[in-house]
Amino acid sequence: MIKLNVTDETSRLRAVILGTALSNGGVPKLEDAYDPKSLLHIKENTYPKEEDMVEEMNALEEVFNKYGIQVFRPKLINDYNQIFARDIGFVIEDTFIKANILPDREQEIEAIEHVLTQIDEDKIIRFPEEAHIEGGDVMPHGDYIFVGVYRGPDYADYIIARTNMLAVEALQNQFPDKKVVSFNLRKSNTNPYENALHLDCCFQPVGEKYAILHKNGFLEEEEYQWLVDFFGAENVFEISSEEMFHMNSNIFSIAPDVVVSEKNFTRLNTWLRSKEITVEEVPYAEISKQEGLLRCSTLPLVRE
Repeated sequence: MIKLNVTDETSRLRAVILGTALSNGGVPKLEDAYDPKSLLHIKENTYPKEEDMVEEMNALEEVFNKYGIQVFRPKLINDYNQIFARDIGFVIEDTFIKANILPDREQEIEAIEHVLTQIDEDKIIRFPEEAHIEGGDVMPHGDYIFVGVYRGPDYADYIIARTNMLAVEALQNQFPDKKVVSFNLRKSNTNPYENALHLDCCFQPVGEKYAILHKNGFLEEEEYQWLVDFFGAENVFEISSEEMFHMNSNIFSIAPDVVVSEKNFTRLNTWLRSKEITVEEVPYAEISKQEGLLRCSTLPLVRE
């Protein structure tokens, strides 16, 4: 049995679900694109090739193997995108929460059933259907749970609005001892430079006390400032619009002093090393063309 334990984003990783790029389904039609960055690359004929994405995910798995991390992979669904395991669920403390994702992605949850059967069934829950939530918007941080949302009355008009306030309430009810703090995110169906698909597209804790932030990802300046004050301005690495576009905040922590990052994130990786954090660099630029990166393609199950 898997004994779940995740209380933050950076503690030593012991077990993780890693998505797969095999049998990815090829280039989607424009009308089937879920996000503006995929839309851009479909239009420009630069959408990533399956063999390149498989190679990138293999490089990440090699890093996990190097650190002795137990890696689970989903069962293969032919001609289907299963890269972004973070979307389909998340763990807080010893509880696995199945995400209420876009309806036509439900089979992705079924594809990890062989993992879920190794978890105490009493520790697997799902919020009511109207409580929309995806793992990319949820970050446990000790006594806190940070949640990305979209609060606008036009929520239904945005396919890239994935988490609502009903889910925030459900989280608070499920974890009454935690402080659930929500952040209203900037959304755009058409402009990838103005769209924070999930909270981890514009924010992520790293190390013992640091955070990566992109101010324009937040609709409410006071909510962005709350995070700056929480971590301390001297501990925040602010990324540009271009860096946000390339997913610089979507790296992944193996331990407080070890992160996996994209090899082209020169400025960020230099900063991380200046903080005495080991940076394991991997190629992930092709996968990033779908508006997701390292955090998006992983679902931690056990951290120390």
